[in-house]
Amino acid sequence: MKKLYRSRKNRKLAGVIGGLADYTGWDVTLLRILFALGVIIGYGSLALIYLIWIFVVPDEEGTTY
Repeated sequence: MKKLYRSRKNRKLAGVIGGLADYTGWDVTLLRILFALGVIIGYGSLALIYLIWIFVVPDEEGTTY
């Protein structure tokens, strides 16, 4: 079973989108574009969800910077 985590190797800000891409198997660039469009269309509501995920979703284990 896959675990949802914040990616350390595929991060731009906090690794939330990179971890979600690893979890779902989707392309990380596609998810980042969809997220950016969602922030614009949703008047920033996805940005709030992103901030919550930073604190809720654990960081990836076993890797170093």
